[in-house]
Amino acid sequence: MSSELLDALNVLEREKGISRDVLVDAMEAALVSAYRRNFNQAQNVRIDLNLDKGSMRVFARKEVVDQVFDPRLEISIEDAKQINPNYQVEDVVELEVTPKNFGRIAAQTAKQVVTQRVREAERGIIYSEFIDREEDIMTGIVQRLDSKFIYVSLGKIEALLPVNEQMPNERYKPHDRIKVFITKVEKTTKGPQIFVSRTHPGLLKRLFEIEVPEIYDGTVEIKSVAREAGDRSKISVHSDKLEVDPVGACVGPKGSRVQAVVNELKGEKIDIVKWSDDPVVFVANSLSPSKVLDVIVNENDKATTVIVPDYQLSLAIGKRGQNARLAAKLTGWKIDIKSETDARELGIYPREETIKLFEDDVVFDHELEEEEID
Repeated sequence: MSSELLDALNVLEREKGISRDVLVDAMEAALVSAYRRNFNQAQNVRIDLNLDKGSMRVFARKEVVDQVFDPRLEISIEDAKQINPNYQVEDVVELEVTPKNFGRIAAQTAKQVVTQRVREAERGIIYSEFIDREEDIMTGIVQRLDSKFIYVSLGKIEALLPVNEQMPNERYKPHDRIKVFITKVEKTTKGPQIFVSRTHPGLLKRLFEIEVPEIYDGTVEIKSVAREAGDRSKISVHSDKLEVDPVGACVGPKGSRVQAVVNELKGEKIDIVKWSDDPVVFVANSLSPSKVLDVIVNENDKATTVIVPDYQLSLAIGKRGQNARLAAKLTGWKIDIKSETDARELGIYPREETIKLFEDDVVFDHELEEEEID
C-alpha cells in the first residue's frame, strides 16, 4: 500500500467525516474481493494492512486436519507441525500468499468496492444527522425547480419541497434563501431523501421559538396552531407563571417579534390568543378579532354556539368562513356563530349564567378592521 493511499484515507476521514476504522474495513473487504476474483482462490483469506508501514499482506487460512480433502481449505497435521510444532488438529494456520502481480486489476476492483463503501458510510452519516432533525427548521438555498418539486440545498444534501407544501403567495427562484420545516427523512436505495415544507403548522411554531426567548426556554408554551399558509394563522399560548404575559411575549416590543415571523412568511397574518382550559374563554379568545357576548358549550358533541354582536357577525365568521374555521382548528371545538338578534329570537340569549368575557387583554389582533364574507 502506497503512502499516497494512506494520505487519501486521511483526507477522506477529515473531509467526509468517516472514521478510519470504517475506511480500513472497506479497504480490507475490497482487497479480499479483488484477490478472490482475480486469483480464483477460496473464501478463507485475510488481508493484513499495516497503516504505519503502508504495507499489505494476504494470508490463506487453513484448518489443521488428520486427512486433507481440500488443500485450499485444509492442511495436514504433519505439514502444520513443520511450520510450528505446537499446532494441533482443528487449529488454524495462516500462510502468506501475497501475489507478486497483485496489480492493476486488483487495485481497480479494490477502488470500486472502497468507493461504494465510502458512499454508503457517507449516506449513513447524512441519514443519522437528518433523522434527528425531523420536525425541525433549517435554512436552505433554492437550487432548481421542476413541475413536482423545488430542490433546496441543506448543505450536505438536497431536500425536496413538493408543490402542495409550497406557499401560494410565494414565488421561488434559484439562489433564494428560505427557511423550511423538515417533515420526513427516508432511507432509499439512492441514499437519504428529505422532504420539507413551507406550509406545515410546525414551521410557524419553530419560527416563534426562534424569535421568542420565552418559548425557547419553556416559560411560554405554544398550545396549538391553526394555519392556512400564506393567508392567515392563529396560535394559542400559555404560561404557568402569572407574572408572564404569554401574548405580550410573542408580540414583542412594538410588535417586533411577531413582525419578524410575518416577514419570513411573506405577510401571512397571525393572531395570537391566550389559551385557557375553559372552553368558553378559549373559544371566545380564538375568534379574535371579533367581540364575543356568550359561548354556549355542548360537552357531549364537543360543540359550541357563539353569540356575537350583530355588527361583528361578518368579522367573527371572516372571509369565506376563514376566521371561524381557524378558530375551530385551534380549539378542537365545533363552532356555530350566531348574531345577537338571531340568538334572542331563538331564546338562547341572554342566559342567567352568562359570564362577562374579555375582562383581560388576552388577545393580540393582527388586523382590527371588519372583514366581509365573500
